[in-house]
This record gives sequence, structure tokens and C-alpha cells, in this order.
Amino acid sequence: MKVIEGGITAAQGFTAASTAAGIKYQGREDMALVYSKEPCVSAGTFTSNVVKAACVQWDMKIIKSDIPVHAVVVNTGIANACTGQEGFDACEATAKAVEKTLGVNYESVVVGSTGVIGMQLPVDKLVAGVEAMSTKLDDSVLAGTKASKAIMTTDTVNKELAVELEIGGKKVTVGGMTKGSGMIHPNMCTMLAYIGTDVDIDKTVLQEIVSDVVGDSFNMITVDGDTSTNDTFICLANGLAKNPKITGKGADYDAFKEALSYVCTELAKRMAADGEGASKLFEAKVVGAKSKEDAKTLSRAIVGSNLSKAAIFGCDANFGRFLCAMGYSGADFDQKDVELYFRSAKGELKVFDKGTPIVFDEDKAVEIMKEDAVTVFVNMNEGQAEATAWGCDLTYDYVKINADYRS
Repeated sequence: MKVIEGGITAAQGFTAASTAAGIKYQGREDMALVYSKEPCVSAGTFTSNVVKAACVQWDMKIIKSDIPVHAVVVNTGIANACTGQEGFDACEATAKAVEKTLGVNYESVVVGSTGVIGMQLPVDKLVAGVEAMSTKLDDSVLAGTKASKAIMTTDTVNKELAVELEIGGKKVTVGGMTKGSGMIHPNMCTMLAYIGTDVDIDKTVLQEIVSDVVGDSFNMITVDGDTSTNDTFICLANGLAKNPKITGKGADYDAFKEALSYVCTELAKRMAADGEGASKLFEAKVVGAKSKEDAKTLSRAIVGSNLSKAAIFGCDANFGRFLCAMGYSGADFDQKDVELYFRSAKGELKVFDKGTPIVFDEDKAVEIMKEDAVTVFVNMNEGQAEATAWGCDLTYDYVKINADYRS
């Protein structure tokens, strides 16, 4: 497996376009269209929030069916959440605009929205946006990059990635794009994520892999403790790689799963690092736990704690905050077994050893914590399970961004 240039258009058969539809933002592109002429099998996971956006409910119905998917339309600025029947009508109008312009069944079109909750979408602008994009579809790297930028809200950078590998003697590509910066907390994390691959794979098997992969990637990041109404992760596979079809577990299954996992994990980390107002990536790695679930619970508690996040921002090696978060996480452990370290590109520093604080070099701690990526490493010394979670520091800018979000 190797990382290659591009994102959503990297795999064979996938094209993309973007446009400035004027949904909410002015002076920037705010709609994206991804299209595969070849029908795609699909798999997805969606927000666990009971209040689900109209687009989420629309997509869930399609993904759970046997209807092949041809297109994805995403708008930014307005979330189409808490919008009643009018919200569903907007989804249908968008999909039917794709049917009219590209000649595919509107039920094969998934839609995504992100932005302000409770506002109605301007359907005329959505339809005009689809019409404009349908004439600009392109399989170039640039087209994919522009699409990844068009779906951003408070993101400061676009997020895309692609890898290439060999399955059954055929070159297979997995590429994708995500957006996510605020209202991020499992399960799932707040995001829109779209993966396109040319692998030939059974739909049931694809869903199995997607559901498994999301547990160790997108569900392991948190920015602010808020689970969105719009979380959507969709993977489309059009089979153009012509590999022997993956119908069950085996070497090909494992290879594809590893590639998808890598793409999703890296994109998830980029979202965490780009959290609203963030200045650094905050990682928590827990090893030696009794169970995988305990390791996940502990690592997510560490990166989810506002006090921990503030300490990371202030470069304060106040290890008690991280231990406190572990203690209320719900995982059962003995603090007398715990070892805690700070890590970054500047080195490693142990600060807590099996129930006892260690006298450490405060200057060294600050040096370690000033880096753009900081890890709290915890050895529970109680088992073999491990997990990693990602978040970001809590800065003054987070409040500024969200206090003025509708302005």
C-alpha cells in the first residue's frame, strides 16, 4: 500500500465538481458533486444523535437498500436539520436535479448538508448548483481537491487522502474526503466523510468492513463533546479495478480493510487537529488495558476532558487532570498500576508511576507539550488491550468561533 496524490477522484470512474451556489456563504464554493457512471455498492454509518438531519434519514434509507448509488451532492452553510417536511423535500429536489442532468435514478443519489441547524435550504439554489456542476465533472486531482474545499464550514484546511494497493493481481485505489472541525464527539464524530474506491466487493462485506473500521477511526476523535445531527460516512465501490470480487474474509478482505482503515484513521486525525480554534493535535494512547472497550473508554475520556484539553493548550503537565478523566470514564482499574507519560517530537517524559507522582523536569515538559502534536501515553499494566483517541486543545478561539457561528 502506498499513499498517492488526490482524494475522492483518485479511484477509477469517480469524477467531481464544485460550485458557488450561494447557499449561505458568499465569495466561495459551497456545493460539491461526486459522480460514478458505473453503479456503486454502498455502505455507511450515521450519527447516533436521535435528532437526525433530513439528509441523514434520506441517505440511511438508500444505503440500507439494494439500490446502487451513482452520485453524492453536498452543500455547506445550512445543515438541513430540524427542518420538517420541507427538509425532506429539499433532499428529493436535489436528487431529482441530478436525475434530470445526469440521467440516473434520483433514488441512487445520496445528499449531505452541513452548517447551521434549523434553517431551510434554498431549493432553487440547490437545483441551480447541481445543474452547474453536472457540466463540470472531472476526474482530475484538482476537481477532487476543490470538492473537498467546497464542503468545509469552520474547517481551516481541506482534508483528502488516497492510497493504492494490489488485490488479486489488480491495482485498487481508495480515496476520500472529509470535513469536520466543530461539534465533534463520538459516536459518530461530527463529520461528513465520503470514500470512493474501485474495488469489486460484496455490499454486505463492505458494510461489515466499514462498520468495523469506523470504530477505531472516526469514532475515536472528539473536539467539543457535541454529537452532531448530520454525521455521515459513506463508502462507494464501483468495481472498476476488476479484482476477484471480495465476498468474504481472507487475504483480499484484510488488504482492503487495512487500506480503508489507514485512510479513515488519517482523515480522522486531520479533523481532530483542525478542531475549532485548535493549535495542536492531542492524542491519548492507552495500552495494557483489560479489554479493548476499556482502552477506548479511557483514551476517549482523556482527550474529551475540557480540563485536559486546556492543560494541553497551556503546556501544563498537570497529570492529575488526565488521571481524573480516566477515573470517571466508567472503566474499572487500579490507579496503583498506572504509568503516565507525555510524548511528542521533542521526546518522552514519565510523570506518574504506579500510583506515585514523579519529580520531573518542568522545562522539559513544556518543551514536549509545545509541539503541534502531543501524546498522553498511559500504560494500565492490567492486560494486553490498547486503543488510541484523538482530539485537540481547548483555546480561546473555540468560544469566539461558536459564539458568532450564525453571524
